Amino acid sequence: MRSFDYPVYLDLRDVPVLVVGAGPVAARKVAGLVAAGARVTVVAPEVSAALDRSRVAEVRERPFEPADVEGMRLVLTATGVREVDAAVAAAATAAGVWVNAADQPEDCSFILPAIARNGPLAIAVSTGGASPALARRLRDRAAELLTDDVVALALELQRRRAAVRAAGTSTEDVDWSPVIDPVLPPPPAPSPGPTSDAS
Repeated sequence: MRSFDYPVYLDLRDVPVLVVGAGPVAARKVAGLVAAGARVTVVAPEVSAALDRSRVAEVRERPFEPADVEGMRLVLTATGVREVDAAVAAAATAAGVWVNAADQPEDCSFILPAIARNGPLAIAVSTGGASPALARRLRDRAAELLTDDVVALALELQRRRAAVRAAGTSTEDVDWSPVIDPVLPPPPAPSPGPTSDAS
């Protein structure tokens, strides 16, 4: 069984990414990749109306071929056909390319978390592939934290941290609690457990 224990955020600006499949699920993945600045190539024998062709670098309207992974830094496959997605994953893995196969964690070298965003803030939630539905529910709860006040706080902290660095001081030595707590108070301390008077 695969283990996905190391979360990471990627800079995908101008990074070549292959998406195999062009149905609604693949189209959502393409939209997220394009929003992150990736240079996306789509391979699929049929392209649904859900895919915005104008936003991708190339569309190859044909079945997947192992050579499609050449020159790619990431591969995502979401054809909805388990055998095809497994074959894409095998070709990507053989080429040393990181791959995600939708709803097939056993064929993935990375998985995609559920993400809540507001401004520069993002909260990513993963269940390690156990339950995407639960990850989405937790994401929706986490999104409640990302208020406009918290976004404004993030931008203010960014400004203050830049000033500290410009002064030649490490931002790690600053206690930011007085700035953060009025907007986002720390969670209450856990209450002590029950005590026994028995001797």
